[in-house]
Amino acid sequence: MKTPKTYEEYCLDFPEETQEILENLKNFIQNLLPKSELCINYGIPTYKMKGKNVIHFGGFRNHIGLYPGSEAIEIFAEKLKKYKTSKGTVQFPLTEELPFDLIQEIVEFRKEKF
Repeated sequence: MKTPKTYEEYCLDFPEETQEILENLKNFIQNLLPKSELCINYGIPTYKMKGKNVIHFGGFRNHIGLYPGSEAIEIFAEKLKKYKTSKGTVQFPLTEELPFDLIQEIVEFRKEKF
C-alpha cells in the first residue's frame, strides 16, 4: 500500500462500510475541533491545531483505532475497560457502534491541551 497523502486517498483502501464509519468519525471530530486541520501523519488521518497533533484515527480490518496519546488513555482507563487499549491507542471493534459520547470526552480533553 502506497502511503496516502490525503484523507480521501487513505479511505480508498477500505471496504465501503469501513469508509462510512471513518467518514462519520472524521465529521464528528471536525465538528468538535472546528479550528483544526486534517492531514495525514504517520500514515493515518490526523487532526492538528497550532501545528501539533491533537488526535489520530485509522481503519483496520477489524477495528477503528483512535490515538489520543497515553495521558488520555490513562485518564479514561475506566471508561475504556471494555475496549482493547495500549499506551496511546484504543481499538473500537467494527462490529459495534462507535461510542461517540466517549470519543467526544476524549477529543475535548485533548483540545484543552491547545
